[in-house]
Amino acid sequence: MTNKYKISSLAKDFNMASKEITALLAELTGEEKKSGASLDEYEIGIVFDALTKRNAVKSFDEYFATGADAREAAAKAREAEKNKKLAEQMAILEQLKAAAAAQNAEAEEKTAEKPEATKPEPEKVEKQEKVKPAKAAEKAEEKPKAAAKEKTVAKEKAKKAEKPETDKSEKPQSDPIVPPVKKEKKRGEAPNRGPAQLRHVDTRTSNVNIDKYNEKYETIAPANSIKDNYSRKQKIKQRSHDYRRPQGAKRETEADKMRRMQLERIKKTPVTVTVGDEITVGELAAALKKTAAEVIKELMKLGMMATVNQVIDYDTAEIVVTEMGAKIERAVVVTIEEQIMDDTEDTAENLKPRDPVVVVMGHVDHGKTSLLDAIRNTAVTDTEAGGITQHIGAYRVNCKGHDITFLDTPGHAAFTAMRQRGAMATDIAILVVAADDGIMPQTIEAINHAKAADVQIIVAINKMDKPEANPDRVLQQLTEHSLVPEKWGGDVICVPVSAKTHDGIDDLLESVLLVAEMLELKANPDRRAKGVVIEARLDKGRGPVATLLVQNGTLRTGDIIVAGTSVGRVRVMSNENGRVIKEAGPSVPAEITGLTETPAAGDTFDAVSDERLARQLVEQRKQKAKEEVFNAKQKVTLDNLFSQLNEGELKELNIIVRADVQGSVEAVRQSLEKLSNDEVRVKVIHGGVGAVNESDVMLAQTSGAIIVGFNVRPDAVAKAAAERDGVDMRMYRVIYDCIEEIEAAMKGMLAPKFRENILGTVEVRNTYKISNVGTIAGCYVTDGKVTRACQIRIVRDGIVIAEDKIDSLRRFKDDVKEVAQGYECGIGLEKFSDIKEGDIFEAFVMEEYRD
Repeated sequence: MTNKYKISSLAKDFNMASKEITALLAELTGEEKKSGASLDEYEIGIVFDALTKRNAVKSFDEYFATGADAREAAAKAREAEKNKKLAEQMAILEQLKAAAAAQNAEAEEKTAEKPEATKPEPEKVEKQEKVKPAKAAEKAEEKPKAAAKEKTVAKEKAKKAEKPETDKSEKPQSDPIVPPVKKEKKRGEAPNRGPAQLRHVDTRTSNVNIDKYNEKYETIAPANSIKDNYSRKQKIKQRSHDYRRPQGAKRETEADKMRRMQLERIKKTPVTVTVGDEITVGELAAALKKTAAEVIKELMKLGMMATVNQVIDYDTAEIVVTEMGAKIERAVVVTIEEQIMDDTEDTAENLKPRDPVVVVMGHVDHGKTSLLDAIRNTAVTDTEAGGITQHIGAYRVNCKGHDITFLDTPGHAAFTAMRQRGAMATDIAILVVAADDGIMPQTIEAINHAKAADVQIIVAINKMDKPEANPDRVLQQLTEHSLVPEKWGGDVICVPVSAKTHDGIDDLLESVLLVAEMLELKANPDRRAKGVVIEARLDKGRGPVATLLVQNGTLRTGDIIVAGTSVGRVRVMSNENGRVIKEAGPSVPAEITGLTETPAAGDTFDAVSDERLARQLVEQRKQKAKEEVFNAKQKVTLDNLFSQLNEGELKELNIIVRADVQGSVEAVRQSLEKLSNDEVRVKVIHGGVGAVNESDVMLAQTSGAIIVGFNVRPDAVAKAAAERDGVDMRMYRVIYDCIEEIEAAMKGMLAPKFRENILGTVEVRNTYKISNVGTIAGCYVTDGKVTRACQIRIVRDGIVIAEDKIDSLRRFKDDVKEVAQGYECGIGLEKFSDIKEGDIFEAFVMEEYRD
C-alpha cells in the first residue's frame, strides 16, 4: 500500500506556504493540485529533489564556516543578555535593602515616642529579651526583611501592650515568626480553632520562606494523588490523541522526518530473489523474507497445492515472486563439466585442415573388411572369429600424400548400435554393396544411419569379379532408397570395385579425397582433446584398454581424460600398428591405457584440467545411471513375483482392481490386502468400476502394479498398451481363483498350466428366435476367427455377462468349423439365450503351456 502525504503537511515541514509547493509541483509535473491534496512517494521525491537543488551550496567548507560564525554570535548574544538580566536583578535588590532600612528606622522612632505606661511589664520584657537573641540569630541567618513586614510587627506589639494584664498572663505574646505549639487533639473531639487571626505575608522581598505554609496545602491535595491523576490523564491522552508518539518523546525535527522517510523508501525497495532451475517452497519464502504460509497462499491462487518442502520449478517461482512484489533472477549454475572442460568455440584463425574420417558399412559378408584389407594391404579378416568383424577397427591409410582414417563396422544384425556410433563419428560413409546380392536388410539400415548422421555417402559396388555381378540392379535398388547415382543424374558417387582383384581401389580413394576436399574439414589442434570411444576391452596385462578417435584438439601422454563413467590419466598411447606415440591430433585414432574402468563404446571423452573434479563428475554420472536403471526396473508379474521377493527387490505388491460393480471392488480389495505378510505387503492402489482402460495401464506401468479384473475385459487400446509396456493383466470370473493365484505366486508355488488364447472378436448385429432351438445371433467377425470348438465370452458395454460354449456355427444353411475375419455367420450358444444387438463375443480357447 502506497503512503500518502498532504501538501499542507509537506509545506509545514519545509516552513513554506502551500501555494509555493503547489506552484512547484505544477512547474515540475504540469499538473495543478490543491493544498489539501495528497502526494504519493514519487511526487514527494520530485519535491525533495527540486528543493535540494534549489538550496544546494557551492562549497561545503563555506557553508559549515557560516554556521560556525552564526553559532558563535548567538552564544555571545546569549551571554550579554544573561549579564544584563543579572545586573537588573542586583539593582532591584539594592533598592529593596534601602527601603527596608528606612522602614526599620521609622519604626524605632515611633516606639521611642510612646509613654512609659504603655511599656510592657517586667515579666513580658524579660520574655521579650529572651526572644530577641533568637530573632537576631534568625535575622542574621536570613536575608534582610522587607520594610512593610517590620512595620506590621511593630504595630502588633503596640496593640498587645495595651491589653489588660490578665489577658497578658493567660496568653503570652507570640512572635509571628515562631510557629505556635499544637495541642494534641483527642479522638472524636471537635477542633478548637479559636478566633480567626489575620496574617500578613510580604512577598515583595526576593526571598520569602513559605515552607511553613506548605503543610496546609499538603493536607488539602497530597502530592501522590496529584501525580496519579496526572499520569492517568496522560494515559488517556496517549491512547486517544498521541498514540503514535511515545510519552515524553521530543518533537520530530525536519532532518529526522526526512531520514525516516528515506528509510521507509529503502525498506519498500523490491526484494531480489535468485532462483535456480528448482527451489523448495520454504527456501523461496526465506529468500522473499516472507512466511511459508504466504507463499503457499499464492500457490493456491495459481491452483497448486504445495507443502513447505515441495519443489517448484523456475517458471512457477517467477509467477509467485512477481505476484508478491519482488524481483527474480535466474541463478547461473556452474557445473563440473563447465569448470574442467573446454567448450569454447574455435575461431576461423585457429582452425586448420584435418584428415577425413571414413566409415565402411554394409550387409554382413558383402566384403567390407576385405575391401579395407585391399586398401591397407593387410589380412585383417583372418583374425576375426568366423571371418566376421566383431569390433570397430580404426586404421589410417596414406593416399597420394593425404591420410584417411577408416572405421570398420560389423554388418551383422546384432551390431546395430555399433553401426550407428560409427556413422555419428565420421564424415564420409562408404556403403559396400555386393554386386551379386544387391541391397540387403543391413544395407538399408546402414543407409538410414548415414542419413541420420548427415554424412556423405559413397557407394562401393563390390565383388565385380564374379560372373553373376549385376551393378545395374544395384543402382536401381539405390534409387528406391533416395540414393540417385551420378550416372543417372544424381549426386551419389558409385564406384565398382573388387576387393579380391584390387580393381577400382584407387578410384574409390580418389573419390573419398574429392568429397573430403568439398567438405572443407577443419579442426583446432591447439586445445585439449575431445573425441569419441571407438571400442574398449579389458586386457589381462594392461587393464582397461580403449581405442579413441580424436575429433578436436590434441591428446598427449599424461593428459587426464573422462570417458563416460571412466576417468584416468593416459599412460601409454599407441597407433593402429602398435607403435608408441606421444600425441594424437584431430582425426587420429589411438589406443590408450590408464583408465580406471572400461568405458562403453560410443562414449565421448574429454581431456580435463582437474583430476579431483573429474572423479567427482564420474561419481555423479554413475549415480545418475543407477537412478535410471532403478526407474527402469522390471515390471512385476505373477510369474516373476516370487523371484523378486527372494532377491529383496520387492517389498510391496501394488494391485489395480477393476470389477463390474463397486461392491465387488471393495470385496476384492479387502480379500487381497489380507494376503500381506512380513515379507511383502499387498496394496490396492486403485479400484474402479467398468472395463480396463488405458489410464489403468499407465498407472500400473509407473507404479509397477498388476491389474486384476472381475467380470470385465480390457478395451483394445488398453490391451495394446499392456502388451507394449509389459503390464500383467489377469481377468477372473471367481474371486477365489484370484486370491489363490496371487497367494500361490507369493509362496513361489504358482505354476499355471493353462492360459487363455483369444482367437477373435465377433459383433452381434441381429438376433433371431427360433422355436425348439432358442435365440440365434447373426454375427460379423471383426477380428481373428471363430471356431466350432472355442468358448464364447459375452461382453456388453465392457462388462462380462456370461461365458458359454458354441452349440451351432453356420454360414447360411451349412454347418462350418470356423469363420474367418470379414465374414458373417450365425452362432447359437448352449445355455445363454439373452443375446442382444451390440453384444461382443470373444472367442477363446484354453491352452496348456510351460514356463
